[in-house]
Amino acid sequence: MKMNLPPILLLAALIACTATHVRSDASDHRYNEGDAVPLYANKVGPFHNPSETYRYFDLPFCSAGDVKEKREALGEVLNGDRLVSAPYKLEFRKDKDSEVACRRKLTKEEVAQFRTAVKKDYYFQMYYDDLPIWGFLGKVDKEGKTDPREYKYFLYKHIQFDARYNKDRVIEITAKMDPHSVVDLTEDKDVDADFMYSVRWSDTNIPFENRMDKYSQSSSLPHHLEIHWFSIINSCVTVLLLTGFLATILMRVLKNDFMKYAQDEEAADDQEETGWKYIHGDVFRFPKNKSLFAAAHGSGTQLFTLTIFIFMLALVGVFYPYNRGALFTALVVIYALTSGIAGYTATSFYCQLEGKNWVRNLLLTGCLFCGPLFLTFCFLNTVAIVYSATAALPFGTIVVIVLIWTLVTSPLLVLGGIAGKNSKAEFQAPVRTTKYPREIPTLPWYRTTIPQMAMAGFLPFSAIYIELYYIFASVWGHRIYTIYSILFIVFIILLIVTAFITVALTYFQLAAEDHGWWWRSFLCGGSTGLFIYGYCLYYYYARSDMSGFMQTSFFFGYMACICYGFFLMLGTVGFRAALLFVRHIYKSIKREGASRSRGSSKLFRIKSFEASVERLSHAVDPLASSYMVTACIITTPDQICLVGERVHSGAEEATSFPESSLSRPLLNNHLSNPSPIL
Repeated sequence: MKMNLPPILLLAALIACTATHVRSDASDHRYNEGDAVPLYANKVGPFHNPSETYRYFDLPFCSAGDVKEKREALGEVLNGDRLVSAPYKLEFRKDKDSEVACRRKLTKEEVAQFRTAVKKDYYFQMYYDDLPIWGFLGKVDKEGKTDPREYKYFLYKHIQFDARYNKDRVIEITAKMDPHSVVDLTEDKDVDADFMYSVRWSDTNIPFENRMDKYSQSSSLPHHLEIHWFSIINSCVTVLLLTGFLATILMRVLKNDFMKYAQDEEAADDQEETGWKYIHGDVFRFPKNKSLFAAAHGSGTQLFTLTIFIFMLALVGVFYPYNRGALFTALVVIYALTSGIAGYTATSFYCQLEGKNWVRNLLLTGCLFCGPLFLTFCFLNTVAIVYSATAALPFGTIVVIVLIWTLVTSPLLVLGGIAGKNSKAEFQAPVRTTKYPREIPTLPWYRTTIPQMAMAGFLPFSAIYIELYYIFASVWGHRIYTIYSILFIVFIILLIVTAFITVALTYFQLAAEDHGWWWRSFLCGGSTGLFIYGYCLYYYYARSDMSGFMQTSFFFGYMACICYGFFLMLGTVGFRAALLFVRHIYKSIKREGASRSRGSSKLFRIKSFEASVERLSHAVDPLASSYMVTACIITTPDQICLVGERVHSGAEEATSFPESSLSRPLLNNHLSNPSPIL
């Protein structure tokens, strides 16, 4: 399906502008010695529950006067960032030693609150000149103790900031907690706490442009790269072996089929058609629930386009480490801008399937992916509100998202649908479809939909499962993932394997005379999404330390939406590959059938003429018979002896008759018309 070039260029320009805006978010401030550089406290939360984060001052930290909130972009809010001014003052290139931020008397309730946080391994996150800072709130002393009731809990009260600069710019900053300066939280009693901090500055030759390399190198260390490349090599070898095996089988079977169907004409007339050629009149019969099918196809195409654009931005360096909210911003903006692709693809395909109610199809397309996502968001946002977590979106952010949907996504979806309806494209079927559907024979259990989906999903999943661990550890943990080139290679492998395995299973389905391949190819292609969700269960219980109702809800809820998106996207890839394959093999059969039909037609007409002559030989005198033989000699010299012998034994005399200019048109007309002329 073709789209006009200008809309594509406009979409690329808008995304490029968005990418530029996101990339320029990095701070390029310059400072003089002694200038105040803002330090923002972001959030706190259990280290093993990345979605369960709270505002920094939800814990009873001391604050230096009025707490100022930093204005945040859409992506930062979606990421759960809630930046406020921190109580520590870090002037540029100004050292400090054991500076007291504040003195505070902690009540029993506040002590219990801090103790619970230390018990759950709470960490804090801050930003200094857009550079991230982490640290743990306290420690648990378990040495020599087996009973958890004997554990001792301590709160760190002294932070050591080590900062590095290059001329007038901040390059690096880290935070270390002093293990000897702590507050005992073991007992429920009031305690005095003096929160202090120290600052040490040192110069460096690292340029400002490379200051983020420190964070991206953690995923590019030699041993990590070796694992990633081992994953790629393992996937490639597995894919090459299995797909090569399937390709060999498929090509041999197809070759045998074509040889069988290309036998000589007389054998073909006597042979009953079997296999995938037998159902040529049903294979392009439109599927049931074609409105839903077209909507799924359109949504999958949009998600595929979205994924390609996200990879483009990642490969050019937009999603550098700790570019807060860049990925979420890109997802929202690109999804809104690509909604026209979903509308155009779904409506155009729906009209090709001879659908009538294109408006309902367009509404279904708009809600097919966003509907479940919206319901999931409503539930999880309610859970976050109950927990008072930063994952709960403010009302203003929800209004912004609704406005984007109303003013951008919906209009583009409608415009795409109108363009698809007016495209007037027709479905290209190489063979005609019969009026009544052929009954599908009873198939063994392993040829039914669910076993076929299991086989179709396992092979693509086996090519990506190693890389899935690193992606999960980044999305649902604190590992940094920056090797987008390797991830893109894995994605390409996933697409190739999905397309190939779907084509193979579609062929075997047609060979079994099952013409219901439309939905089957989509379900088989998308079944990898189900395997990914199955991996979610394994990762949660075997590879992570996540716990609690909120974190569990967020993990399985949003992963269900992501896997559903993969299901639609890969289902579309599988269906398009299967459609291309089915069109190709039936187009080849059509060409061979046309060639064979011309030969069969000529043979039929010659036999018809011979039969007419033979009937005449029994009804008229020998003179008339010799006349017809003469006509046969003039018209078809290759057949004169055969016809002459069958009509009259004196055909030799007829061969001496002179050629008649009037008899040739008469017999040519007979050979072009099967009806006897005698």
